[in-house]
Amino acid sequence: MKHLARKRFGQHFLVDQGVIDEIIYAISPKPEDSVVEIGPGMGAMTQPLVAQLGRLCVVELDKDLVAQLQRQPKLRVISADVLKVDFKHLLDSVYPGAKELRVVGNLPYNISTPILFHLLSFVDIIKDQHFMLQKEVVERMVAKPSSAAYGRLSVMLQWRYEMDSILEVEPDSFDPPPRVTSAVVRMRPKQEFADIAFNVFQSVVQVAFSQRRKLLRHTLGHWLEERQFEGNFELKRRAEEVSVQEYIELATLVHNQIGGVNATD
Repeated sequence: MKHLARKRFGQHFLVDQGVIDEIIYAISPKPEDSVVEIGPGMGAMTQPLVAQLGRLCVVELDKDLVAQLQRQPKLRVISADVLKVDFKHLLDSVYPGAKELRVVGNLPYNISTPILFHLLSFVDIIKDQHFMLQKEVVERMVAKPSSAAYGRLSVMLQWRYEMDSILEVEPDSFDPPPRVTSAVVRMRPKQEFADIAFNVFQSVVQVAFSQRRKLLRHTLGHWLEERQFEGNFELKRRAEEVSVQEYIELATLVHNQIGGVNATD
């Protein structure tokens, strides 16, 4: 029986074999790789991945799909909400002895951003990530300062990843077709990055972009004043005009002067 896509899970199954081949080529899986696929769906990428890897771990929420996937002997199926998966535990239990995971998937569009932030918590054990997302989300991820797409997602992810949009995918490549164009993004954790107080950094960026049409003195300025921050930071500009590095430097100053707990109160 054909599985019907479920709207509540944000399911759009990739069916274009040419696109599938391009994605697998971009991932370039090797038998020694420890790979996790999020949301395998009907197995469009699962089967070619298994063919090259010999084994594969998949995370799937839909119970009907889980039952089908569990019939395949070369799959380790994790039946769970990906937002609740401890990827460090997964690495140790599914791939004992391995040090890094490669994560791939056609992410559910309705929760793609929360998944990206969840995985950010495990970036230390990630080798790379290849995801299908809405094109608009990928554009936000890789956006540069002073552009309309540049925002909180850009800053938070660019702190830790090098990212490239590597392929655009039209709606008719899916069943059912989504209402938007999709894109595949490659994410590689940076080897050199600023070791910062994450909670402070997150708070600074969130406040800055809370009202992006206003100058920062109306948002971030008040936030800094309330915490009696005495450093220098140019507030007569909008959030999208501030580079990732400047946000990192500000978060570091705030943490050093105020401390992590007080800074995020």
